Amino acid sequence: MDKNLSKLTPLQVQVTQYNATETPFKNEYYNNHEIGIYVDIVSGEVLFSSLDKFDSDCGWPSFTRPIQANTVIEKKDISHFMVRTEVRSRSADSHLGHLFTDGPSDKGGLRYCINSASLRFIPISEMEKEGYSDYRNLFDSQIDK
Repeated sequence: MDKNLSKLTPLQVQVTQYNATETPFKNEYYNNHEIGIYVDIVSGEVLFSSLDKFDSDCGWPSFTRPIQANTVIEKKDISHFMVRTEVRSRSADSHLGHLFTDGPSDKGGLRYCINSASLRFIPISEMEKEGYSDYRNLFDSQIDK
């Protein structure tokens, strides 16, 4: 994939390309409660849904699972004197964040702790215009009929 990084902010480049971590509690989607999907800021690949987002009080957006398991890659990360599981996007190989096993037990126990700078949020009202209409059906139970 040919990455066009010119439209990214310096922070988005640092996070997605150089494995940086943004400041906790002071990032764009930490406290976002709108209905929609989160896509890779580099490629536009669909990654996470607001239906799987939860407040973990860790300072970054947290999800119990990706929309499709094959859109993320898990890698062993031994940086910073820790052993963690790094999460990257499949199509653009963007660094997204890390995976932990302290998520809600009733939803599988996983916590995908993701940097807002690696994501772009598409609200349900914009999905069709942005080319993501195939994902609107995920939210049928959330939409007033």
